[in-house]
Amino acid sequence: MLKELKHKKRLGQHFLINKGAIGTICGAALASPAPLIIEIGPGDGAITGTLLSDGRPLWAVELDVDACQFLAQRYGGLQNFNILRGDAVSVELPDSPSLCVVGNLPYNAATAILTRFLIEPLPWERMVLMFQLEVGQKLMGRPGEKSYGPLSVLAQATANLKTLIKLGPNSFAPPPSVDSIVLLFEPRPDRPSLAERKALLSILHRSFAHRRKTLANNWSSFLSGAQIDSICNTADISASSRAEAIPPAKWVEIARFAYHLFFN
Repeated sequence: MLKELKHKKRLGQHFLINKGAIGTICGAALASPAPLIIEIGPGDGAITGTLLSDGRPLWAVELDVDACQFLAQRYGGLQNFNILRGDAVSVELPDSPSLCVVGNLPYNAATAILTRFLIEPLPWERMVLMFQLEVGQKLMGRPGEKSYGPLSVLAQATANLKTLIKLGPNSFAPPPSVDSIVLLFEPRPDRPSLAERKALLSILHRSFAHRRKTLANNWSSFLSGAQIDSICNTADISASSRAEAIPPAKWVEIARFAYHLFFN
C-alpha cells in the first residue's frame, strides 16, 4: 500500500483533489492529437493516471525525489509511463514531432517554466496549465490594464489563450492562500519566429521597465533617436506612448522590425 506523499512548501506543492477539475484538465489535454504527453509537476499523480489511460507515452517531469519515488511505485508498471527528474525550466525533454504539455505548475516557478515553452524550440501543439490566479490575469491582461505586461504580450503573440476553469483553495491539499486558474494554450499560426520572440521579450522588459515613462524614454538607453523614429514610423505608433498602451500585434511588428534591423 502506498504511503501518502507529503507536500513540500519550499517547492510550492499543492496537490489537486478536485475531481471535476481533474476531469476538465485531462479532457482538454487528451483532445490534443500530439503523440507524446509531457506532465509538469505531477506531484502525487492526481491527473497522471487519467492521462496514462489514453495509452500515449507520458513523461512526468518532477523535481522532488520523494514524488518521483512515489510515482514510480504507483505507475511504474505501465509501459507508457516515464519519469524525468529535474527542473522543468531547464531539463532536456524527449524528442517528438509534437507535444501536449499539461501540469499544475509550482507557483514559485510557473512564469519561468511558461517562458521556456514560449521562446524555446519545443514543438508543443497544446498546453493545459494551471497558474496562480494573479499570474493567469497577467497572461490574459489587455492593453491599459494594470495586469498587462511583458508576459501578457509574449503569451498572446505566441498562442491563443482560453480560460478553462478557476479554482479556490479548497480544490487542493494543502489549500494555498490564493485562487488558481487553468488556461489552454494553442499556438497562433501567425506567431513570431523563435528569434523574433526572444527579441520581443528583450524589448518588452526594457519597455515596461518604467511603466510611467514613454517608449522614447525607456528605449533611449539602448537605441538612438533615429532608430526610435524608424521603429515608430514602421509600426505606426507614437514614441510618446507608454508600453502598456501598445497591443500585442503592434509589439510583434516592433519586435520583427527591431530584430531584423538591429539584432540580426
